[in-house]
Amino acid sequence: MLTSINTASFKPAPLGVDPTSILAVIPALNEARHIETCIRSLMQGSPLLRLVPLTVADGGSTDETQAIVKRLTAEFPNLRLIENPKRLKSAAMNLAAGAHSGPQTRWLVRCDAHSVYPQNFILHVAEALQRTGAASVVIPMDAVGETCFEKGNAWVVDTLLGSGGSAHRGGRKSHYVDHGHHAGFDISWFRKVGGYDETFSHNEDAEYDHRLGAAGGKVWMDADIRIEYVPRGSIRALARQYFNYGKGRARNLRKHNRQLKPRQAVPIFALVGSVGGLLAGISFLPALALPIGYLSILAGASLAIAVQRRSVCGLFAGVAAGTMHMAWAAGFIWESVSANR
Repeated sequence: MLTSINTASFKPAPLGVDPTSILAVIPALNEARHIETCIRSLMQGSPLLRLVPLTVADGGSTDETQAIVKRLTAEFPNLRLIENPKRLKSAAMNLAAGAHSGPQTRWLVRCDAHSVYPQNFILHVAEALQRTGAASVVIPMDAVGETCFEKGNAWVVDTLLGSGGSAHRGGRKSHYVDHGHHAGFDISWFRKVGGYDETFSHNEDAEYDHRLGAAGGKVWMDADIRIEYVPRGSIRALARQYFNYGKGRARNLRKHNRQLKPRQAVPIFALVGSVGGLLAGISFLPALALPIGYLSILAGASLAIAVQRRSVCGLFAGVAAGTMHMAWAAGFIWESVSANR
């Protein structure tokens, strides 16, 4: 379990933010490995944090997640646990916003159980919402790992090869964006657009941002508020995650009649080109240049990262990137084809 708190972006606790006007929510499902570290990091800093209502919305964990949260309520009286029968993160946020908000609630802060937060994170997100007047605040994610595979995964996911240049993956510039990793909401805007679409198990954030933008709400990415994120620790878990991401993206585009961005189309070309090249290579050997070229890029990235980081764990970087690309593309194609049947 991670025990260190990311203090690289430490700032003094903001002034002028009423802690009782904030509702912080952690959607959780089988997060026994991370939940205590997450909660403790969120409570690090100003004593005002102990006045912020903090809700863990648990989707029916079968591990020790609920027991850990219940134990921590003795130390943190502001901590509450509710059951989320729909299990999904989107449903968890909607449920908590409805059940645990009050007339004084102005800001809704979303926290990820896999993340380690800098001091006063909740207060800083609320301050950013108040200061900018934005409908939503998003933040960069800095991936970190414990196991060798997690490290290789973390080292590549924030690169152009891993995330395609997504603004919230390692971004360093604060500016208005169309989409990013959700951190906070003006709860009046959250209610105005109907919260999250609970039919989305993945990509619910991008779907929300589209509706928010259509309604005139602005999304501010605050690069000074950063979180550490623990990526998936196995090929199987990573593939399942990105397969679902791909499916979610396809559903999102279909729902709003939108097109893929060029960077999002690259994994699809990589999958189709590699598989097509392998099949065509049976009778036409030059076609093998497609999958061989792709594998060479992954291998080169692995070697470069291993040398840069001075760790053999970097050799997993290409494996992780390839898994993300292929699984995301497969999920996107699967959802697209299924919808047209």
